[in-house]
Amino acid sequence: MDLTTDYLGLHLKNPLVASASPLSRQVDRVRELEDAGIGAVVMFSLFEEEIRHESLALHHYLEHGTRSFAEALDYFPDHEDYDVGPDAYLEHLRQLKEAVAIPIIGSLNGTSMGGWIEYASRIEEAGADALELNIYYIPTEITTTSQDVEQLYLDILREVKRHVNIPVAVKLSPYFSAMAHMAQQLDWNGADALVLFNRFYQPDIDLETLRVFPHVLLSTPQALRLPLRWIAILYGQVSADLAATSGIHSHEDVLKVLMAGAKVAMMASALLKKGPGHVKQLLHQIRGWMEEHEYESVRQMQGSMSQRHCANPTAFERANYLKALSTYI
Repeated sequence: MDLTTDYLGLHLKNPLVASASPLSRQVDRVRELEDAGIGAVVMFSLFEEEIRHESLALHHYLEHGTRSFAEALDYFPDHEDYDVGPDAYLEHLRQLKEAVAIPIIGSLNGTSMGGWIEYASRIEEAGADALELNIYYIPTEITTTSQDVEQLYLDILREVKRHVNIPVAVKLSPYFSAMAHMAQQLDWNGADALVLFNRFYQPDIDLETLRVFPHVLLSTPQALRLPLRWIAILYGQVSADLAATSGIHSHEDVLKVLMAGAKVAMMASALLKKGPGHVKQLLHQIRGWMEEHEYESVRQMQGSMSQRHCANPTAFERANYLKALSTYI
């Protein structure tokens, strides 16, 4: 039975990828993921703020800013437990590459062109097999147009591609007004893969202290519906690889995104909850399902339930909306 897949020009032993999370902060944890059978690991993100401010003396500023990022930060250790500067990030990347044989994908999380373009090259030099652009931008200025936002993504992608030779993925938010068109533009501007979707930080209000505070929630399986739908729609319309992230917890979730058209299934929340050993269980269950349903390879199922190949293509569009509402009991 062949579980291999190709993603970002990398030949992976299976489609399970650990997405950017605190798990990759420890070399031993990444070794555990490799031992459990993970296909690749995306490193925790190097943030633009960390590039601007390397000194840990700026602890308060960094702590204030990092709480607005998307990666399950309540699981992060305190700042004094690790060095968050860009040089430390690059050194950690080198250590991971020496410690494991699976592909290691670097991650940049920023909002502007700035100095992090330079670090795309430095991440490549440190040995990363590919790079994921986790572009975190929430347009709060009333004068900012949707075209401005789209252009920012395209400009960052083009500049990074000009500076590196390794494959580049773009991790997208689901908030574009014309998602299919934006995916096509990123594809045309050199994105080797599109990762759907980023889960942005959502603040909460403490009614006792009257303060806005971070309330990071890990994903649930229900979050899978959004990337599942858009991967199924985009499959065959863009040449960039498609990766699913958010809401992938079970082997059934993995199988669904592969059938929709994803090359890989990325997970963080399930691994944070259940540990690296969860990978081994998932792979066992995937093999069992494939054997029972007479699938010989992952490639055989990829895209088989996309909009292009689905018996009812309108199931992914508005035509199925009324039916969904009328059948709810």
